[in-house]
Amino acid sequence: MKDTIALIDGDSLIYYEMGKPTLEEALESLDGRLHQMFEMTHATQYAGFLTSGKCFRYAAAKTKPYKGNRKKGDKPYIFPAIKEYLRQEWGFTSVPELEADDLVSIYHDPLKTVICSPDKDVLYQNKGVHYNYGKAELIIVDENESIEFLWKQMLMGDSTDGIQGIPKVGAKTADAWLKPIYTDKMPTFVLNKYIEKFGLYKGVTNFAETFKLVYILKSKEDVLLETGIELHDLITYSVEPLNENEWL
Repeated sequence: MKDTIALIDGDSLIYYEMGKPTLEEALESLDGRLHQMFEMTHATQYAGFLTSGKCFRYAAAKTKPYKGNRKKGDKPYIFPAIKEYLRQEWGFTSVPELEADDLVSIYHDPLKTVICSPDKDVLYQNKGVHYNYGKAELIIVDENESIEFLWKQMLMGDSTDGIQGIPKVGAKTADAWLKPIYTDKMPTFVLNKYIEKFGLYKGVTNFAETFKLVYILKSKEDVLLETGIELHDLITYSVEPLNENEWL
């Protein structure tokens, strides 16, 4: 694509680099990873996003705490420094109640942008060309694949984020169930599976809760509905850092 805009999930960037022995090494590696993204995606502009605080999904989770199964503990001392570096030197931004996954998806335009993230949720719920910077590879997701991935997640849940889904339904079962179903029929099919498992009331309420947790927001209208926040238009920067002076 010509004049590509790279939309960068900054959360995972920090986790990739925070294990480095020193802050200087972490920032050097981070800069190199960003420039590799620009080279691989042919990006002339970029916008980077970070999660700040708890998103709306924490309040929506009733069955289990959202991300409640993740180990809690102090992050390495360089974690906040890397995050601040991304804000100050690269112009990364955040929006209250939204995750970085949501923001790259909301601003994604398959004709103009490339999502840069190693996160399967954001990569495979969005059609278009994406760059997995964890594996340094480009992937292409078509519309049917993105729809099927969402409804597969609805059936399976997501153990990484503590999202239940339908108990004992794994990838093989979900694939087998969805294979003969047209994508426009998948919402009704999956809802009926929830009702079969949990009964009418719990089936409907569990379905609605799981959808709110696994669905990555795709538009400003989605954001307004979930949070009441009106998002601004996308702001991009050139592929060079905002400040070429050394940060340290």
